[in-house]
Parts: sequence; structure tokens; C-alpha cells
Amino acid sequence: MKKDIHPDYHEIVVEMTDGTTYKTRSTWGKEGDVLKLDIDSKSHPAWTGGSQRVRDAGQVAKFNKRFASFGLK
Repeated sequence: MKKDIHPDYHEIVVEMTDGTTYKTRSTWGKEGDVLKLDIDSKSHPAWTGGSQRVRDAGQVAKFNKRFASFGLK
């Protein structure tokens, strides 16, 4: 490997939204820095199944009616 072209790879602390922490290695920040997350797998609706609504205003029904004769099931 060539010298002085690679970023510094060091240990940091990641703090989740609920306050739990873990150590990992990264090129972010400096040795021992704390990365505080705003969104993580414990708080984001994509992982938690938060209040999601399907708003199609009949578009799915209209699609199914229009293409029902294709016979794909």
C-alpha cells in the first residue's frame, strides 16, 4: 500500500437515540469521538412499523380493474 494516501481508521463511540452506545472503527471524526444518531433502527418508522397509511384514492382498484383481463394472477 502507498503511504499517506489512506484516511485514518480509528475507534469511535456511536450513541443510539435511546442512549445506548457501542464502539466501532471508522474514518469519521477523531479517535474517541462520539457520533450521536438522530435516527436509527430503533426509532425510524421503516424498521419500527410506525403509523403508516396507504393513500391510493382508489388507484390500486382502478389499476386492477383496468388490467384484470390480462389473466396474470
